[in-house]
Amino acid sequence: MMRYLLLTVTIFLSCFTIHVYAQENAANPMLTGWEFSRVDEGIWRPATVPGTVHTDLLAQKLIPDPFVGTNEKAVQWVDKKDWQYRKRWKQRKQDLNFDVIELEFQGLDTYADVYLNNHLVLQSVNMFVSHTINVKEWLVAGDNELRILFRSPVKQDMPQFLRDSIIYPAGNDASDIPLSIYARKAPYHYGWDWGPRLVTSGIWRPIHLRMWNKASIRNIWWQQQQLDSLKADMQAVVTVEAAVAGAYTLQVQEQQAGGKQLQLATLPVTLNAGANTVNVPFSIKKPMLWWPAGMGTQTLYTLRTTLLSNKKPIDVRKDAVGLRTIEVVNKPDSLGESFFVKVNGRPVFMKGANYIPQDNFLPRVTTKKQEKLFNDMVESHFNMVRVWGGGIYEDDNFYSLADEKGILVWQDFMFACTLYPSDTAFIENVKQEAADNIKRLRNHPSLALWCGNNEVAVAIKNWGWQSGYAYTATQWQRLLKGYELLFKEVLPKQVQELNPGTFYFHSSPISNWGTKEDFTKGDNHYWGVWHGMEWFEAFNTHIPRFMSEYGFQSFPAMETINTFATKDDYDIFSNVMQSHQKSPAKGNTAIKTYMLHYYKAPKDFPSFVYLSQVLQAEGMKVAIETHRRAMPYCMGTLYWQLNDCWPGASWSGMDYYGRWKALQYHVKEAFKPRLVSNVIENGNLNTYIVTDEYQGLVDLHLMVTDLQGNVIWHKELNEIRLKNNTSERFHAIDTAKLLQGRNPAMVIFYAQLRIDNKNMERNIFYFAPAKDMNLEAPQLDIVTSKVEQNNDVVYIRLRSDKLARSVCLTLDNSQPSEHFEENYFDLLPGETKTIRLQTKRSPVIIHQALKITTLFDSYK
Repeated sequence: MMRYLLLTVTIFLSCFTIHVYAQENAANPMLTGWEFSRVDEGIWRPATVPGTVHTDLLAQKLIPDPFVGTNEKAVQWVDKKDWQYRKRWKQRKQDLNFDVIELEFQGLDTYADVYLNNHLVLQSVNMFVSHTINVKEWLVAGDNELRILFRSPVKQDMPQFLRDSIIYPAGNDASDIPLSIYARKAPYHYGWDWGPRLVTSGIWRPIHLRMWNKASIRNIWWQQQQLDSLKADMQAVVTVEAAVAGAYTLQVQEQQAGGKQLQLATLPVTLNAGANTVNVPFSIKKPMLWWPAGMGTQTLYTLRTTLLSNKKPIDVRKDAVGLRTIEVVNKPDSLGESFFVKVNGRPVFMKGANYIPQDNFLPRVTTKKQEKLFNDMVESHFNMVRVWGGGIYEDDNFYSLADEKGILVWQDFMFACTLYPSDTAFIENVKQEAADNIKRLRNHPSLALWCGNNEVAVAIKNWGWQSGYAYTATQWQRLLKGYELLFKEVLPKQVQELNPGTFYFHSSPISNWGTKEDFTKGDNHYWGVWHGMEWFEAFNTHIPRFMSEYGFQSFPAMETINTFATKDDYDIFSNVMQSHQKSPAKGNTAIKTYMLHYYKAPKDFPSFVYLSQVLQAEGMKVAIETHRRAMPYCMGTLYWQLNDCWPGASWSGMDYYGRWKALQYHVKEAFKPRLVSNVIENGNLNTYIVTDEYQGLVDLHLMVTDLQGNVIWHKELNEIRLKNNTSERFHAIDTAKLLQGRNPAMVIFYAQLRIDNKNMERNIFYFAPAKDMNLEAPQLDIVTSKVEQNNDVVYIRLRSDKLARSVCLTLDNSQPSEHFEENYFDLLPGETKTIRLQTKRSPVIIHQALKITTLFDSYK
């Protein structure tokens, strides 16, 4: 069964919605007036909803900030306690006349008992599941109280651990006894190798009190049944909850520009009391397709569904619908086993990253932060993001932004890097979780695929769990049987029933990174660089069919470090730096080892931080360019990782505050729709041009100079015709012939694309490691200016008399919102470059605040 799913080409003929929500936090009275208390203490204090126990304690100054210094250790007591929240309000007598009065809980973290006026109305055991309860029978006119008891996840799950008498292989669980596998809550809350252990409880998503009569629309599944250039045949599968049985009408309209409504379908229906499913067929003529970023427009149709009784609207829902097809091709071919994505019939090289939650305290992730994240992805030329399985199923706004920005979503189910229980209660809990989230997310055009888990299958085969945890043969077989049940039966069945046609595979990666054959099959997580301590050049030879994880660590910017450390902590092995390095066995030592292999020793701690980012960026540049050059053999590159959940050293391209590291700037260049890339292969220096959606004529200028800018060799290839979606080698020359006996460390090669005599993409190639180059101090001339009509941009013009490598621009007292559009770039001798800076500060102040660091400045 699963072999069929793995190898079959899956066509995703479906269409997708964005539910349009109001700004409910301001208008929803159930989000104000809350209090919280520790159950064994009984002192009630103000609380924020949505929120967590930790953030409420922090607001009341009852705990230190766990993100600062070594304070994480000081708050580990919080998850050992039971906590409760309450809200009191007055309900009008006339409200009790509604047919239904319901409470909707969008997210309770995690073991929660809900009491309304001292009646137990709900017990929730899953952070990822929402609940809607008709509470009319327990409401009273006048004073009401909603109280939610959150039981300690540690105390709740300890009995199960004692019952099972085994330790699950949850190596990322930072506690002495790994309990994370029992709780259906975000795994990373228990610790990971890039984040702290902060096991939260609380009302982490909104609560709503809703009142309605007769009937209400519960869910709409927009099914696309046939799509061509003439029309899209559609079906709205509408779930309606009826309190009063009888005759109703469903209407579907397209909301067009200027408020005009185009009637698409009108269907009289007879509803029974309870849940009803109604199919409403309709067509959209001459449909416009939804495309990923870089391939076309993200067309979204606004569809309005109205439920009428006696010709009067009683419920309305508005959704944004995108029309497209997705096909994930994962099947045997002449080279091994393919893995690539086709959108609207066209193969697309996937460019993106792995995403983790943006904060350990999830309610602090605002819509503004989400929008910045997606704008950063668009600026970096992404077309895919992987929502990794150790985090959360993100909220509706996240996927709506993905739809609007054209970022395809690889969606993991929330399982990662361990085995799990398979008892009846656990499996039923997961079934509900999967159903709830599949129904919520299936309507998004950005949703590309479902994956069962992160790295569990490859770990079973290669991580030595059976011997390492001393499992008996019986225990091991029971664990393996549980894996088969959960990931090869339960989850695929849920996808097939609730989101049929969507590609599902049980675990990423399909292949390990240990043998040559592994790189011919499916997707791969290549960790030979970093975990295997192979040098960056290994990226050039370890090329899979689809690279879904790989990475290298660096430190965040000094501005970010200064939010959690003092100058006394400026040592990579200080207590504070070690506490913010969650891969302590390798972490900082690995960064230093790689750094001294490629670069000269940094002169001080800030130089180490700067150089760690340059090191990470240059190494990842090798990988990304290699993957893109290898298309169509390799058809995707998703680096680890896009972002951070707290401030510290990690594999991220952007730190916790959204500041771009050097990596993100290099990604932006390497992901451009046109890429010129140079690499030494079999003694030749080869120059490739890789394209996404560009075709036309370009000129290719190739040049070799010394470090002072004197031209040694020059060649022009004019009117090269590029094709869409291709990688092609356009020039090759013997390296020895090119160097002409010169010291490789004293020579620069660069390739420049020109279109209509305008300089476009460029790439500089160095024949020797930076530590072997005798760089001289560059003299940089700086001019700052501003265009009057744009008061949020300052232009910075730089000119260097000598080669300036890895030019880093920073600002005193910088804000995360201040963003250089280019940074960590190389300036050739005599070259002038203009940089746009997003800032509200004046050019004069920026000139005074500007600091420039080059590679030369980092040396002792």
